[in-house]
Amino acid sequence: MTSSISPSTSSPSEPHPVTGQPVGLPLANPQPGPRPGPVTLKGRYGRLEKLRPDHWSDLWAVFAGHDQVWTYISTAGPFANAPEFSASIAMRAAAEDPYAYAIIDAQDRAVGYFTLLRIVPLNRVIEVGHVMYSPALQRTPLGTEAQYLLARYVFETLGYRRYEWKCDSHNAKSRRAALRYGFVYEGTFRQHIIAKGRNRDDAWFSILDSEWPLRKRNFERWLSPDNFDAQGAQKISLAALNGVAPAGERNEQSTAR
Repeated sequence: MTSSISPSTSSPSEPHPVTGQPVGLPLANPQPGPRPGPVTLKGRYGRLEKLRPDHWSDLWAVFAGHDQVWTYISTAGPFANAPEFSASIAMRAAAEDPYAYAIIDAQDRAVGYFTLLRIVPLNRVIEVGHVMYSPALQRTPLGTEAQYLLARYVFETLGYRRYEWKCDSHNAKSRRAALRYGFVYEGTFRQHIIAKGRNRDDAWFSILDSEWPLRKRNFERWLSPDNFDAQGAQKISLAALNGVAPAGERNEQSTAR
């Protein structure tokens, strides 16, 4: 059995001025990007703010008893009691990388959190991960809006070139979510992590700065109040706007609340 290398799908090139070999195009701005900071990002359905240790009580109220949300988190959870959980939130809030943001709903409750991690200012590459959506946040407009607000911050404020999403290859919901949000699947890294004593292959996805304007328009069209009927049901799916095949739309339907 033989293997072959697929044709190149690399970015545009030009001849090297000395050797003539193909090389990537020069950047208009090759400078490093800033690190993420303690900003508040406000939306229509809620806001993002820097995760703080005191968010733990709101988060425990919505995560307690839902052990399934921790299955694919490689280094944390589930938690047996509130003190263990509180200590984990305090540790997460203090970290610089991953840098965590709480997701706050319209009732001023923390209902989830996520992080920016593997931050590489030199290359302006950053990843969104540790995406912890409680049942109170799942399948709501705020859940989608949170992803929009963070991506907009990464591309438009921080000026990063590449925004990554990685997940356990067995995590079908995360894979579907990445495609729904407009990330492009790039491949699976085999035996990439040992997670809680088990092998983990990681599926990699990304959005590039050149792709962001279209993704932004699709997010904003989906999040518009005009996209929801009187019962809060969506009229057009974000997956459809981003060109995801119907199988990728499964379980996408959101209800405004």
